[in-house]
Amino acid sequence: MKYKEYINLFKYNRLETKTVTIGSVNIGSKHKICIQSMTNTDTLNTEETVNQSKQIIEAGGQLVRITAQGTREAENLYNIKKELRNQGFKLPLAADIHFNPKAAFIAAKHVEKVRINPGNFVDKRANFSDLNLNLEEYIQEIKKIENKLITLLSICKKHNTALRIGVNHGSLSDRIMNKYGDTPEGMVESAMEFLRICIREKFSNIIVSLKSSNTRIMVQANRLMLVKMRKEGMNFPLHLGVTEAGEGEDGRIKSAVGIGTLLSDGIGDTIRVSLTEAPEKEIPVARKLINYISSKSNHEKIKPVNSESLDFFEYTKRETSKILNIGENNLPIVISRSTSSRINSDFVYVEDKQKISEQFKNIVSEEVWNIQSDKDISNSIYPLFLSLNSFLNQEKSPILNFLIINNDSLNEESILKIKDLKNLVLVLEGSNKNLFADFRAAFLKLKNLECKNPVIIKANYNENILEDLQLKSSCDLGGLFLDGLGDGIWIENTGNIEEDKIASTCFGILQASRVRMSKTEYISCPSCGRTLFDLQKTTKKIREKTSHLKNLKIGIMGCIVNGPGEMADADYGYVGAGPGRITLYKKKEVVKKNIPEEKAVEELIKLIKKYNDWIEIPS
Repeated sequence: MKYKEYINLFKYNRLETKTVTIGSVNIGSKHKICIQSMTNTDTLNTEETVNQSKQIIEAGGQLVRITAQGTREAENLYNIKKELRNQGFKLPLAADIHFNPKAAFIAAKHVEKVRINPGNFVDKRANFSDLNLNLEEYIQEIKKIENKLITLLSICKKHNTALRIGVNHGSLSDRIMNKYGDTPEGMVESAMEFLRICIREKFSNIIVSLKSSNTRIMVQANRLMLVKMRKEGMNFPLHLGVTEAGEGEDGRIKSAVGIGTLLSDGIGDTIRVSLTEAPEKEIPVARKLINYISSKSNHEKIKPVNSESLDFFEYTKRETSKILNIGENNLPIVISRSTSSRINSDFVYVEDKQKISEQFKNIVSEEVWNIQSDKDISNSIYPLFLSLNSFLNQEKSPILNFLIINNDSLNEESILKIKDLKNLVLVLEGSNKNLFADFRAAFLKLKNLECKNPVIIKANYNENILEDLQLKSSCDLGGLFLDGLGDGIWIENTGNIEEDKIASTCFGILQASRVRMSKTEYISCPSCGRTLFDLQKTTKKIREKTSHLKNLKIGIMGCIVNGPGEMADADYGYVGAGPGRITLYKKKEVVKKNIPEEKAVEELIKLIKKYNDWIEIPS
């Protein structure tokens, strides 16, 4: 069964899913996409949790999730809900459960929805050991899950409580990882084990989520989940989110790349943008994402192409030829108008001849190119042609030329004219409101005719607010790089945003799409009631000390729930181990436990130096 059988690759259309009722809110394809967030207060502190829940709701949140790490916290959900109802707030509450089925049993009696994690609902916390279970032992482990889960389902049925089966890439069980690896397939099977039990027990008030801090893993897992569910006759709504997305620019771009890619394919019925910021700040970002994707629903028809050749479940870079530092195995390039040494774009587009600089590789317009006297010997000036006709009929660079194309102009005749030219890079511009689908259609045309010219993806916007540009461009372009399409990125904006910030957005999209690292990556969780230190202050402090380490990934986790698993994707980890105590990781391995919080950042730096990953800042 193919992914394309369930979605229209070239038209935005919500995928059909069943309706799940969560209190006063319905979730599913017949209803608007639901926005939610999560409190980060102590669940035993009723007043603080109520106040923060109100802030989330007043910001536009339609569901509030609250952690319940133990039975006391689960019991106090009753008081939190009662107080919110007394104050006139009627939107549903969800309990977040890890490691403690008893807490789930209690919470299911008090709130409208319970989230459980298949990786730790019954299975022990993963220690990455080799279990080597035989078939009979594996079946027995499933039986243990069944016994606990059936108890929870009976309570949910009695109290009309919905269930979220929420898989995290960072907390898969050893049992799953030994059989499937730390993979999208493992995430999907972790969810399917629970869903099959639910189906046998005739319980279907279910939401499913598969989250990761790695956008590529997150997107592939959800796509695969869609296919697996349909194969077994299921159509449960999907909750989308990128875990530990971080803060500021990084958190917004990373969330938009992951969530926006899936929303663009019509996948997703509820979303949570996980930022290391106050929970209510997540809501307007989520709303912007939904509004932007929804605006594509009435786009013009995109010319159909054969879509058999694109694999959506495994990253495969489009095969291209090499021209200078573009294409083949080179990292995707960035083209911008920024001349900042801090940004360091690969090519700079120059419209004014007087601004050409030997410090950069310059791309110039046809007009500027035609008045250059040294065009035959220049290694720093390359022309951009606006049409195939002008390219074919004008003097060209013997080294490198750029040609603007779009999906509408691509046909068999035009592709055959350019496919064998060795010094030509294509610049693909959008010709449709639905840029993601429009670009994808163009790439498939090129692939079907075996055109291996490198392609720069160029998107044009008119934004005055940086956040809007970040979100829209990440939605439009991130998924293409996740799928191995594109040898470079170029964003033009006619609004009032500085060129350096536009270029930074380009680099951010490439990093969030896992194709080029240009700065330190912080895998920082959004905080919740389990958090054991001030995440926002600590993340800021770590960033100030380590932001010059451009090839490192540093995980900053409030608690152990996702810590060890997400450390697999991070080079170093800083994880809450208890009140005022921190444990440090080198990838998945614990290297130092129970460090006093006031000394932990210093110890993290020492650890990075120990493994020779530290670089001194030049004086």
